[in-house]
Amino acid sequence: MPNSVQLKQIVKEKYARIAATSTSCGCGCSASDSDPLNMSEDYSHLEGYTIDADLGLGCGIPAKFANINTGDVVLDLGSGAGNDVFVARALVGEAGYVIGIDMTPEMIDKANRHNTKLGYQNVVFRLGDIENLPVEDNRVDVIISNCVLNLVPNKRRAFAEMFRVLKPGGHFCVSDIVTSGDLPPRLKKSAEMYAGCVAGAVQKEVYQQLITEAGFTQVEIKEERRIPLDPGMLKELLTGPELLDFQHGKNGIYSITVYGMK
Repeated sequence: MPNSVQLKQIVKEKYARIAATSTSCGCGCSASDSDPLNMSEDYSHLEGYTIDADLGLGCGIPAKFANINTGDVVLDLGSGAGNDVFVARALVGEAGYVIGIDMTPEMIDKANRHNTKLGYQNVVFRLGDIENLPVEDNRVDVIISNCVLNLVPNKRRAFAEMFRVLKPGGHFCVSDIVTSGDLPPRLKKSAEMYAGCVAGAVQKEVYQQLITEAGFTQVEIKEERRIPLDPGMLKELLTGPELLDFQHGKNGIYSITVYGMK
């Protein structure tokens, strides 16, 4: 299994390609990049939705449960081309402020181009690492993120950083990928699956424990759904018995939207 530095590079290179080609492969891409797993949800009905900024890379709609109010300062972790940022901007209005953080320069450039067209003066995109956020302490009212934290090798550090930058009484709402039960080893070891949100995911109970250990309270799963994996990809990675057990057993990969307060 690649180390944390190598894994970050895999993810960065993959999303740089997506930004450069403007072609979404979905959050859960297959190992070949040719057979996407459609984990994303339809944003088109939301105010602020910007079709050019929607690369289909999410696995939920965190703004749906984030309780974002007019005038809030909102932070989007792994902001990509800016889709969730622009939805949040519609909610905070002129009096609020939205910060997007992404570690891929190509995504930051793409998001900035979209923002220039939209003309928002209270939106900013910053190049940065979720494990070391370029945001001051107690700055943010609400944190959102969409299918990104599962890609972070040091999730404990990521949740600690989220706690640091939130104001007392602030909260987060993130959509993410977790597992239930034990995944077959070949799924865990696939570096490309890591970049596609699977091998980087932890078990749901561990995910919730990390959030609680970071200091958050009132932690609640607002939405949950099982993610179907591409049959062709599974046949390539799993043996017959493993494949049948994964397809028909209780173990699996899930999208969850989680809420918590500081």
